[in-house]
Amino acid sequence: MPAGFLELHPAPHQSLPRPLVHTIAQHTAGAPWMLELLHVRTHHLLIWTTRGQGRVLLNGVRRGFGTHNAIFAPAGKLVSIELGLQVQGQIALIPADDRFSFPDRAQHLRLQDGTEQLEFIAILEALRRELHEDRPFIEEALNAHTQLLSVTLRRDLLAAGDPPAAKAAQKLARAYGDLLSRHFTEGHSMAWFADKLDVTPTHLSRVCKQSAGMTAADMLSQLIQHRARLLLIATDRPMRIIAQDLGFGSAAYFTRFCQQHFGAPPSQIRKQARPAKRST
Repeated sequence: MPAGFLELHPAPHQSLPRPLVHTIAQHTAGAPWMLELLHVRTHHLLIWTTRGQGRVLLNGVRRGFGTHNAIFAPAGKLVSIELGLQVQGQIALIPADDRFSFPDRAQHLRLQDGTEQLEFIAILEALRRELHEDRPFIEEALNAHTQLLSVTLRRDLLAAGDPPAAKAAQKLARAYGDLLSRHFTEGHSMAWFADKLDVTPTHLSRVCKQSAGMTAADMLSQLIQHRARLLLIATDRPMRIIAQDLGFGSAAYFTRFCQQHFGAPPSQIRKQARPAKRST
């Protein structure tokens, strides 16, 4: 894992003290799964693309994105971003506290107006400069630029108008995503989730495949995979505690899960991700 990984990717239980801005390449270096696997964060995520194409899963719907797109996933909401080979841009990680006023629902904006594009670029560059130069009154400056980013995003959303009404399948996939984000670590069966939504597991899986591009079970599995890898890399928690935190009945079951999805046991995943610690 590249040096500085933990600075760019806070552990799930850690709060983000200040906004962070870096390139997409920096964020995904050595860990493309950080964006590609379906996951939920304790901080807001904003991505601004300047080149390339890919696919994003927001609000239970998978859709394409391209150049000059703003993708916003608030804390506690599911997101998955598949990056094409040529995708470039910047990522802002934003504390989810009362300092800033960001939307409470995931958003995807395609900005065609050059002025709107320049506003996003200028604010993100100002944030990066503050973080890099560490000048006096940096916290005040970071807070001011981040709140301005919030205003710019909300203005652009207002200018874009109301999105098309969601179809029934999209509404169900969104409701399932919201339910997953709150309960995916509790070890519930697919029947439990379907019952909460008053549908059958078969219908739920079919709808998720249609709207999100993966089955309901795959969505749950990806969430657990992402959280498992992050806990193994970013924390020193014992394997049995991580297994409990993720709703596994035993550490042995967690080990089998890691073998199936990562091709290695959890101890090896942690060891491979920490070459510096291994040599000391």
